[in-house]
Amino acid sequence: MICLLPHCAYLSETSRMLELHRALTALGLRVRVATHGGPHERLLAATGIEYDVLGPGMSAARAAAFVGSAAGLGDPRQSMYDDAEMGTYVLAEADYFRAHGITVAVTGFTVTTLLSSRLADVRVITEHAGSFVPPVFARRLLPAPTHPVDPRLAHAPDWLARFLVNGAMHRTTAYCGGFNRVAASLGIDGIPSLAALLLGDLSIVPEIPEVLGVSAEEVAAWRPGKGYRPGSALRTAGPLYAHLDVGVPPEVQQFLDKPGPVVYLAMTSTPPAAVRTAIAELSRLDVRLLVAGTIHDLSDLATDRIMIHGVLPSHLVMPQVDLAVTTGGQGSVQTAMASGTPLLGIPLHIEQDLNVVLVERLGAARRLGRSAILADLATRMLDDKSHLAAAERIQKLYAAVDGPSLAAEIIARQV
Repeated sequence: MICLLPHCAYLSETSRMLELHRALTALGLRVRVATHGGPHERLLAATGIEYDVLGPGMSAARAAAFVGSAAGLGDPRQSMYDDAEMGTYVLAEADYFRAHGITVAVTGFTVTTLLSSRLADVRVITEHAGSFVPPVFARRLLPAPTHPVDPRLAHAPDWLARFLVNGAMHRTTAYCGGFNRVAASLGIDGIPSLAALLLGDLSIVPEIPEVLGVSAEEVAAWRPGKGYRPGSALRTAGPLYAHLDVGVPPEVQQFLDKPGPVVYLAMTSTPPAAVRTAIAELSRLDVRLLVAGTIHDLSDLATDRIMIHGVLPSHLVMPQVDLAVTTGGQGSVQTAMASGTPLLGIPLHIEQDLNVVLVERLGAARRLGRSAILADLATRMLDDKSHLAAAERIQKLYAAVDGPSLAAEIIARQV
């Protein structure tokens, strides 16, 4: 039996699990869904998927705090959960796995499964590392981070910052302390590094080699060394992003149908202050601005040129806009590329830097640097049609690959 464990503090991870659920059930496999709760739990309910909430459940406030403390954003000396909370979730998951005969757990950043799976003798599969995987580090493909966790990197030249971040992921124990304390209390193996914290027994890399910059054969040939859990493996699938089962609201479609350029701002799982700053910058342009406000109340910013909405089906919106602006999560980057839409990335952490840079080197995106001005970069991108041509080239490559089905087939072979 397979169990999907979306982390419902994240729209992206919840929507990826929905894609995997569709693909797995299409193969005739039995699937259960469990979560710690969170604001995007409502997507599961809206889709009609039966699910269970494990542990105390995450309030909207707790979910927001979790996102703010996650790897790359929060203090690396903490582990997103306090020890008691983590222990509660680990034990609840292990009990759930045993009670329902779970043999394979597929998680979208519900990283407590790295411990509960050891207690219940369950194989854990991850996809949330995205392209942030060891073969990419070996190729030195991580860029200099826009917002380095180590403040010393902010003053280092780019070549040195790249060298250091690519070599550090399997050496640093950032964010692992709480996991290792709880693991020790339960008598199970801990997490040796930050890189290992992002990988399961098997990790699916949801990207095509042309974008990743590493062949599928090289990904599959990787073997864990020092700093990784023994037996960890990687397999490449293809793009895995949201196809939310909702239409474009009529008022949004009317907004999109008006003449003139449209910029789509979709900064999900982002503090509202950052979204407000981006809106203020982009409102200087002679464009219409459509904002996916998700769970934030931004209605006071609406004008005749700025439309604020909640969660939107980006796969239907992005093909209709001239420029997508996101933080660079892999799901939003892939949605833009699958739509043939140029992307402007405002990364909050190194994994998002990587996602943007991978398509930037192909000409389809630009990354907002530390000293760049958002409105100026957006203007240049709207004026330069080479970004559109590059995005359309990637769109054709994505159209030939069914990422969810390939991922589901990889998972099915583990059952």
